[in-house]
This record gives sequence, structure tokens and C-alpha cells, in this order.
Amino acid sequence: MSSSDDRLEALRKAIGRRGDAARPDIVTRIHDKGRLTASERMHLLADPESSVPYGTIAATDPTAEYQPWVAETGGLDAICAIDGQPTVISTTNYSDSGGGYGAARIGRLLALAREHCWPVVAFVDGGGSRAKHPRAGLGHIELSGAIGAYTIFDGMAELSGWVPTISIVSGPSFAGHASIAGFSDIVIATRGSAIGMGGPPMVEAALGKRLTPQELSSAEMQHENGGIELLVGDEPTAVAAAKSCLTYWHDTADSGPAEHETWDNPILGDEPYDMLDVIHALFDAESFLHLREPFAPAVVAGFARLGGRSIGILATNPKHDGGTIDELGAQKISRHIELCNAWQLPIVSLIDTQGTCTRFVAKDKTVTREPGQSRMHARCINTHQRREVPLLSVQLRHGRGLAPALLTGYSSGTSVPALALAWHCVELNRADGYALVRDANAFDDIIEPAQTRERLLRILK
Repeated sequence: MSSSDDRLEALRKAIGRRGDAARPDIVTRIHDKGRLTASERMHLLADPESSVPYGTIAATDPTAEYQPWVAETGGLDAICAIDGQPTVISTTNYSDSGGGYGAARIGRLLALAREHCWPVVAFVDGGGSRAKHPRAGLGHIELSGAIGAYTIFDGMAELSGWVPTISIVSGPSFAGHASIAGFSDIVIATRGSAIGMGGPPMVEAALGKRLTPQELSSAEMQHENGGIELLVGDEPTAVAAAKSCLTYWHDTADSGPAEHETWDNPILGDEPYDMLDVIHALFDAESFLHLREPFAPAVVAGFARLGGRSIGILATNPKHDGGTIDELGAQKISRHIELCNAWQLPIVSLIDTQGTCTRFVAKDKTVTREPGQSRMHARCINTHQRREVPLLSVQLRHGRGLAPALLTGYSSGTSVPALALAWHCVELNRADGYALVRDANAFDDIIEPAQTRERLLRILK
């Protein structure tokens, strides 16, 4: 039997093999691709001297002399602080066997996150979890097995609506890794990365066709299709975006002014304008975070602050199709209501819309739209009925057909706006086919645009 000193020295060597200094060739290869190592990611995410690592030693090898310790090299997992907020952080190490790691330890940390209300931030590039720690079939004795209530999938589902969950994708992310992203509240991806359930080897085995990860399921394509919330240039920018998202989980003491004093651009008639200009005029300067921007651009969804109070924003944008809400826009609305409800953020809805429409794509990929509704439009109202956070609405000009109800809830439902305002340029007395089922002229007050910010601030307080 080895002495205590022998086993201690073996432990130190095993832990040392995890570090970047022990793998200079691999570190160089990662950096040449414009990416960060797992330890560099952890350093960027976590406050200094705050990390409590989990599972640095994954197993022992009973077949070797002294049963030496076997380090976990597939990733780093820890409880850390991010800007003082205790947070579960997990990052894969794609340089080691495709970033695969055993799932039990992640489930353990998700259980702790549920118990203590800790957010979760995870880098999830990799090809899926390994069957065993740290390699399958090598006869190692596992040390980091299941301790806790959850696996990855039910753990991530349990955290939804309880704490924020954020995934960062900065390389190929398939199978189990992509599943973690799919369960997350917010997905941030870097350009050139890819997200999909079946990776290139699976596709080649099934179809006999070899595709790159980007050809199969690029982050750029996912961004266009609404599959991710934010697309950024590199990993440091992704880390900064994740930290920014977490700040909206709490209010701030800073109640700085809006970027513009007032909104004074007349919007009578049917002239298009950019609703983003109104958002910047109403909410705290530099506080607006635009989510899923290129997807269904006639609908704007994001986070902002009003007098330091974190809020969700839903709006139609007359710059795109007159703010008409098609099925994709309805999906965007429903998803954002669910997200704001999960994060317990009050919602402000800004309404200027020509109505709802259905979207048709011909074989030549020509897109046409016709007036009407679909099941996706109905889903918005269903989601409002389950909404628990307050909603404030402002109708700027048009609110035609059933479209305002998609942004505010149905007028006779259980979750109508706490305050429904309209501007002086609101359209009134327009006859339409929905006049019998919804009174689009029902408001709590008519105000000047310059009064909007103060009125919203007061009701939030």
C-alpha cells in the first residue's frame, strides 16, 4: 500500500494535468481557432477567488500502481460568484474527447441551484455526455456519481421559472450539449458555431452525406429562425452578454434618464417609423437588450430598465410590415411572455399594428401574407391567461383586429393590463371585423407621448 505522501503527490499531479500549463500544444490549438480554454472561460465568468470546483477528480484507476487519481478533463464545473451573485458555472473542454463528460455531476449542481435559487451559466460546446467518468470501458472506479434529485434534463426543466438558466455555444454543440441549450432560458451563440441534436457523424451514418457542423445547423441559421436569443462575435463578448442578462434578474439603484428626453415625432396616418426609437426614448439609457432580433422583426422582444426597475418589453414595429403579427411573430410573443413570467419581470407592451396575418411560403420560397389568424396567434392569449406578472400597455397609433390582445391579453380575460394607455394620435372608431368581439377603444387614459415614461414609472412604483 502506498504511503499518504505518495497518494497526496499523485493527487497533485492529477490536478496539475488539468491545467493549461500542462497542455501548451492544445492551448495553442484552441487559441489559433479564436477560442478560450475551459479555465479561461471560468476566469472570465467568475469573480476572482470565488470558485468552489466540483469533480476535479473523477475516478481512480485500480489497475495501476497505487490506484492513481484520474482527473476530469472533459470540463470544469463550479459554484462561483458572478458580480457577487452565487451562480452555478459549467464549461466543457472541447479539446478533450469532444468535450464529453459524465452527466451525474451536472445534475448534482442543478439540484443545488434549485435548492438555493442560484442561476446557471454553461458553455455547452461538445458532442454529448460520456457514458462514464472519465472514459468508458477503462475500468476506472467512478467517484462523482449521482448525488441529488436530478439528471440534466429534468434538472434544467425544474429550474425553468425558478432561476435564470443561460447557455453559451461557441463551437459545435450536439446531442446532450445541445439539449442543455434547448432547455435554457437564454441561448447565446458565437458566429461560426453550430447547434443540433444529431451531429455530422450521425447524419453521415444515416444519409451517407458528410456535412460540416455549420452546414448542418449553423448558429447564424438558428439566429434567423429564432432558435437562439443572441448572436455575438466571440467568447469574451458572449461572457459579457451572459453577465448582462443576469443583471435583469434584479432591479438596480440606478434610475438614470432615458436616452432621449421625449418622443415628439408625429405618427399620424400610416407612415412607418422605427419602434426602437420609441423604446430608447422611454426606457433608461443603454438598458435595452434586444433578443431574437432578426426573427419575426415586426415584433420586438427584449429586456430594459425603467427607473432602475428591470422589465420585459413587447412591441410591434411599424417599420416592418406595418407591425403586422404573423405566426412567427406570435411565437416570439408567446415565448417572451413565458420568459418574463419565469424571471418575474413586469411587461410593458407598445402597440402599433395593422393586425394579424397568416404566412405562406411557396415552393420558390416566395413569402406571402394574408389577413387572418392561426393557432399560434391563439397561443399568445393562452399564455397571457397563465401570466402572473403585471403588464402595462401603451397604444401609440393603430391597434387593429385581434392584434392588441396578443400583446396584452384578451379584454375580458383574467390577466388584462394593470394600466392601458393610449397616445393622442391613437386611431379610433375604425370599423373592422372584430368590433363585436373586442372593443379596441377601451383605455384607462389618453396621454401625451411626453407623459408616458413618468406615468409608467409611477404605476410600477
